[in-house]
Amino acid sequence: MKRYICGAVLAAALTPTAGIAADCGEVSITEMNWASAAVVTSVSKFLMEQGYGCDVTVVPSDTTPAVTSLAENGEPDIVTEMWVNSAGEAYNKLKENGKIIELGHVLDPGGVEGWWLPTYLVEEHPELKTIEGVMANPELVGGMFNACPDGWGCRITSDNRIRALKLDEKGFEIFYHGSGETLATSMAAAYQDKKPWFGYYWAPTVPLGKFDMTMVDLGPFDEEAYKNNQNKDTPNPGLSSFAPAPILTVVTKDFNKTHPEIAELMSKVTFKTDTMSGLLAWKDENNASNEETAVHFLTENKDVWAEWLSDDAKAKLSKILK
Repeated sequence: MKRYICGAVLAAALTPTAGIAADCGEVSITEMNWASAAVVTSVSKFLMEQGYGCDVTVVPSDTTPAVTSLAENGEPDIVTEMWVNSAGEAYNKLKENGKIIELGHVLDPGGVEGWWLPTYLVEEHPELKTIEGVMANPELVGGMFNACPDGWGCRITSDNRIRALKLDEKGFEIFYHGSGETLATSMAAAYQDKKPWFGYYWAPTVPLGKFDMTMVDLGPFDEEAYKNNQNKDTPNPGLSSFAPAPILTVVTKDFNKTHPEIAELMSKVTFKTDTMSGLLAWKDENNASNEETAVHFLTENKDVWAEWLSDDAKAKLSKILK
C-alpha cells in the first residue's frame, strides 16, 4: 500500500499545479545503468525540480560514455555515482585540466567489497568473525567459498587472496559461479534455510540490503598486497582487506560556476552504503520504480535530506512531503 501512496505523492508533486517556478533553468544529470545510481538520480531530480525549480533532463549513461561526453562536449552538467577507480586516465585528465569538479562522496564509505557470512552463523560461532577462525573451521561455513564469475574484476582480486591463503588446500571447495544471478541466488537460498554460506559480495546491492550478513575480517589493509592483487599473474599475492571504492558526484566547471546553489545541494547528497542497499532491497521487494523508491526514501528520511537543502527549498518540499 505504501508503494501506491508514494506513487500518488510523486504524481501530485509533478503536476503543473505544484506551483514551482523554473528558477534555476535547465540541468542535465546522468542516470548510470545500475540500480543505485538510478535511485540517486531520481532523488536528486525530485529535489532539484520541486525544491529549486530546475528543468531537469535525465541522460542515460555509463562510466566510459559519461567521461567521453564530458571530455568532448562538456556535458552532462552532473554525473552521479562516478566510480573513480573504473573511470580511467581520461577522467584523470579532465580533473587535472580543471574541466570537472568533484563535489563529494555520493556513497559513504563508497563501494564496499568483502568476504561475507550470514550474521546468524557468526552469532552462533563468534570465532568465524576473522579469516583465521574461518580457516580453522571449514565445516562450520559449509566447506565452500562462493567466488566471482569469470570476467569480473573481483575474480582476480579474490583469486589472489585465495592463493595467498591457500584456501583450496585448507579444506575449502572454491565454487565459481557462472553469473552474478547464481551468486546472489546461492546466498538467498542459504539464508532462507539458515544454512552456512561463505563467499564474495559487494554493496550497495539488493542481497546485502535483504540479508543480515557479516564481513569477515581479513586483517589490516596492506597497500602493497592490495595493488599486487589487482594483477592476475602476480607472483606474490598477499592478504589485505578490501578498500572501499570512492564513488563521487561530479559536475562540470561551468555548471559549478553558473549554478552554485545546485552544486552545493549535490555536494551534500550522500547515502550511507548500507542505506542504499536497504533502498534497493525495498525497491526489489515492492517491484517499485526508481521514482517510487525516491519518494519512499524522501518520506522516510526527512531528517537526512533536510540537511541537504537551502531554507527556501526545504520550505517548498515540506508542503509536498508531509
